[in-house]
Amino acid sequence: MRRLFAAVLLVVALAGCAAEPDPPPPAFNATDVMFLQMSLDYIGQGDQVVALAERRAGDPRVRALAIELRGQWQGESATMRRWLTGWQQPPSADPAAGAHAGHGELHSLRPSDLAELEAAKGTDFDRTAVSLLLGHLHNCVELTRMEATGGQYPPAKALAETMTRQRQGQIQRMLALAA
Repeated sequence: MRRLFAAVLLVVALAGCAAEPDPPPPAFNATDVMFLQMSLDYIGQGDQVVALAERRAGDPRVRALAIELRGQWQGESATMRRWLTGWQQPPSADPAAGAHAGHGELHSLRPSDLAELEAAKGTDFDRTAVSLLLGHLHNCVELTRMEATGGQYPPAKALAETMTRQRQGQIQRMLALAA
């Protein structure tokens, strides 16, 4: 009887060991990766505009906003790169892979945009810089909305929420400058 009881206990114990729990869901998803990669790309593009505005803006409010943006972008990009590295994901998507297909409504800064800004002088420079940054920040807000609705990684979603609030405030300030 003892042997039968021991055998039953052994079978039950082994059966419990054989059933492994389902693996936890990944901490991040493709939307998180795309949001971070595209945001890093946009930060890189916008940094070209703010670098010029820091040096050449005639209106101190434009210069101050450029300095503010650069500071924010440095902190955000460091965080984004750290997450992507931790997930063993590249900081930018392979453009040949079409990873960001379907996001054609988000426009990148073109070389001609930057050439126009570099050639502009005085108040024309300020107007052009503000115009480029307005479009750029609008696209950044669209990226944050993509993360808010489709992302999975809670810290990335929280960063997107913070970025949305900050960018919307900056857009309002720029609209006042453009008026």
